[in-house]
Amino acid sequence: MTTVAKPTMKRKPPMRSPLAASPQAIELPDGMRDRILRKAFELWQERGYRDGHDLEDWLDAEAIVMEEIHEARE
Repeated sequence: MTTVAKPTMKRKPPMRSPLAASPQAIELPDGMRDRILRKAFELWQERGYRDGHDLEDWLDAEAIVMEEIHEARE
């Protein structure tokens, strides 16, 4: 009787979140992270609570908050 070896499956390493802390992480001023978080949540709500766009929502929220800060300083 001959046994057939099963092919070994290669596993991909788990993907690391792009928002995970890294040595190059930028520290945000007090309160700014919370403002971005609230704005990203609002964008998610406006999108109809659809998942899969968290990074896009975060980056859009970041740009909106930075623009609000810039306009307030003028």
